[in-house]
Amino acid sequence: MPDEPSPVVAEFTHQARAFAVSPAMHAPAALADFLALLLAAGGQRWCDVACGPGILARALAPRVAEVVGVDLTPAMVETARAEARREAVANVRFLQGDATGLPIDDGAFDGAMTRFSLHHIPAPGRVVAEMARVVRVGGTVAVVDHLTSAGGAVAAWHQEIERLRDPSHWASLAPDALLRVGAALGLTLVAQRTLAFDLDWEEWIGRGSGGPGNRALIERLVVSAPPGGDEVFAVRGGRLWLRLGVAVWRRDA
Repeated sequence: MPDEPSPVVAEFTHQARAFAVSPAMHAPAALADFLALLLAAGGQRWCDVACGPGILARALAPRVAEVVGVDLTPAMVETARAEARREAVANVRFLQGDATGLPIDDGAFDGAMTRFSLHHIPAPGRVVAEMARVVRVGGTVAVVDHLTSAGGAVAAWHQEIERLRDPSHWASLAPDALLRVGAALGLTLVAQRTLAFDLDWEEWIGRGSGGPGNRALIERLVVSAPPGGDEVFAVRGGRLWLRLGVAVWRRDA
């Protein structure tokens, strides 16, 4: 029998098209806020790690010479290529590969970025280490991901909801834990932001493979949030509110 796909590959094969057209993933303000922190410039080469359908890669492409996206899920890579062709973005290309072992030479890029990926990976430090490896000395490593609480009860409640909706979810990081990932690798923090991020509740719950079947349980958990839960995960007026952490580091050695 063929090997079963990993939970991440299975989930994002399921989500490939829905993720590509999700309004939240294309939200102009959220994309612009992140890209503004990168200080990317013409002539540079960038890597978009765990690129999904290439939304971030295509958004950065007009500012730089080339963007190479890498994703583990073949369906995401094919979707990214198709979207780039559809939008006639010529300076992007996409490869299949593992974020914890990128198929890229040391120092090949001026910058590496990843968005909404670390919470799917049991060892997020390995991803950031690979991003640092593939950028040159003086290059940029940038991460944006949704955060959880440093408090154990709130974090456990939040992560249970996330896993019920998306079985490939591993764990969101608390704000300090995200910064420690870069510090442990000797990276220099040059920018940090904590941002509110909202998306349509129905779109969010329907996109994950577990959402429709676990909806009743998820909704019971939402209304029984522990104190402080609404700071990291709240549903109001048909919108889901999350907290995003942005960290931009420089590789100095």
